[in-house]
Amino acid sequence: MRKWEKSDAESFFKYSSNPKILEDMRDAFPSTLEDCRKTVENFSYNDESKQCCRAIIVNGEAVGSIALFIKNDVYCRSAEIAYWLGEPFWGRGIMSEAIKQLCQTAFEQYDIVRIFAEPYAHNFGSRKALEKAGFVLEGIMKKGIYKNGNYFDYCMYALIK
Repeated sequence: MRKWEKSDAESFFKYSSNPKILEDMRDAFPSTLEDCRKTVENFSYNDESKQCCRAIIVNGEAVGSIALFIKNDVYCRSAEIAYWLGEPFWGRGIMSEAIKQLCQTAFEQYDIVRIFAEPYAHNFGSRKALEKAGFVLEGIMKKGIYKNGNYFDYCMYALIK
């Protein structure tokens, strides 16, 4: 993993524009090359006081992303982790290792005690990566997601310091 560089935008788009990835992302996820350029630029210049965004690198190419976002108000000691990985790299343990590394760094760098993730219930690959990284399923939120005219369940996973 490393910090994002502006030159990573094309790789971001190349791997993230896969419909298999987009179907499990939030609607705000960048889906055009221009959106990917803006996202990578924002990730590369953030001061990391409230978020930590990293590119996942395989053979010198950015093939995925992992990010941690510190929450506010009464959730100020919690952070949400979000991630995606290009399909050619699925099933190799890359994401579970990236999750472990980022969480370890986050607990050392930020004043947080909880990191949570909210994968869609049908996204078994994401759920498995979280579980391999030590996250525990806390619950399933029935019909908590409305995307493309359909309702989906999502899971609440957490890792406690």
